[in-house]
Amino acid sequence: MRITRRTLLIGAGAGVLGVLLASCTPEPAPSPTPDRSPTPKPTSDAITPAAFARSSWSTDPFALGAASFTPVGTQATARDALAEPIDDRLFLSGEATDSEAPGTMAAALRSGERAAEQLLRAADAGERVAVIGAGLAGATAASRLVADGLQVTVFEARDRVGGRIHSVVDDKAWPFPAQLGGWLFVASDNALLDSLNALDIRTAPIAGSLWRSSEGDVGAVSAEPVQAAIATAQQGLTDTSLEDALTAAGADPTEPGLAALLASIAASSGADADEASTWFPPILPADEYTAPLADLTPVVEGLLEGAKLSLSSPVSRVAYDEAGVSLGIASGESLSFDRVLITVPLGVLKSEGLQFAPALPFGHRGAIDDLGMGRIETVWLRFDDPLIAATPPAEGETEGETDAAAEPAIWHVVGGDVSIRTWINLAPATGENIVVGLVGGDAAADFAELDDQKALEAAIASLAPFLTAPA
Repeated sequence: MRITRRTLLIGAGAGVLGVLLASCTPEPAPSPTPDRSPTPKPTSDAITPAAFARSSWSTDPFALGAASFTPVGTQATARDALAEPIDDRLFLSGEATDSEAPGTMAAALRSGERAAEQLLRAADAGERVAVIGAGLAGATAASRLVADGLQVTVFEARDRVGGRIHSVVDDKAWPFPAQLGGWLFVASDNALLDSLNALDIRTAPIAGSLWRSSEGDVGAVSAEPVQAAIATAQQGLTDTSLEDALTAAGADPTEPGLAALLASIAASSGADADEASTWFPPILPADEYTAPLADLTPVVEGLLEGAKLSLSSPVSRVAYDEAGVSLGIASGESLSFDRVLITVPLGVLKSEGLQFAPALPFGHRGAIDDLGMGRIETVWLRFDDPLIAATPPAEGETEGETDAAAEPAIWHVVGGDVSIRTWINLAPATGENIVVGLVGGDAAADFAELDDQKALEAAIASLAPFLTAPA
């Protein structure tokens, strides 16, 4: 079923955790296709998944990171500076330009709308406009510009649309698409969820936490000490890191339970506690999520209706003056437009993967330098058998009557030397033995550097506390 532009824009203001955007760099080759097969095999006696897929956004030349974050000492006004139009020719959007909720799907959608409105105020009827990037921000902007009658061409470096919304559709490996980018919805996303429901897109509730070490279950770790440390630090005269704020409050960030909680925060924000600001802190993980169980690509395709789309077309250079804008495509082609709307990720801007002539104003360059690009990676594993023993029957129940939906779906690994401490267990809501590992910060950067074999071994090792003991 196709999604209309109007249907999607109903939910344009909704917020979603962990959405990461994508666009263009000079490299002509698309990013590597994620591994969809269970080819890598553990070398030990550990269990072997029936299917395996992973992201590599930290090393992807079209992303060079995940969502942006505000480093300690950086003001939120840097995002406002990045969002300023340049000579009414260049207009920037993307989650990094949003000061309300950077790093989220809401920010991407909102930034696309904002940049499109800025461009429309400067444009004349029928102008030719280029949009660089077919992620959420670019698609949202293109939808608005097309609706106003402009001639819109969208350039996307990859051979697909969606950017950091990446659904791996493989019926042989997965009973529903593996989501390697943004995919977890929170309670505030009701408008967008209503749109998905109207399109018969199946969703699953994700709730309940399980904290476990190699010794067994441990007590749930409360986020209240983190919230209190942030509140206290925000009263200070200078910004401090989340790690320093916790230490000042008498907490030990290396304590296994707190370290597991901080790993979960990094897995949603992309920033470690020693680099995240307390004046503009990362969003803390939610207690409940909704997971879509369908291909999300049509969401973006619906927004792109009416625009000319050019895939596998990395833009390497943007030259602009009072007469218009010239785009240099990595293939060597040069194309002219009246204006351009740019949605490349902050990581690409920081790497100077997109050249500007003349150089961007100092305010924009300063913002790009000051803001941080977080790292988040995802790994999906499907098993033939359940990983974890079922919860013992409650009083009045008999064996086999336990409500599967009551099983905890958010797993935290406490203690031990593991790569991935946050897992989503999809079995309770879907009946499928699928777990999704989420890792952020430096641990995500390290994980992205592993080859598939080592990444699989690291994932299995991280799951060790949850594995069902052999019969």
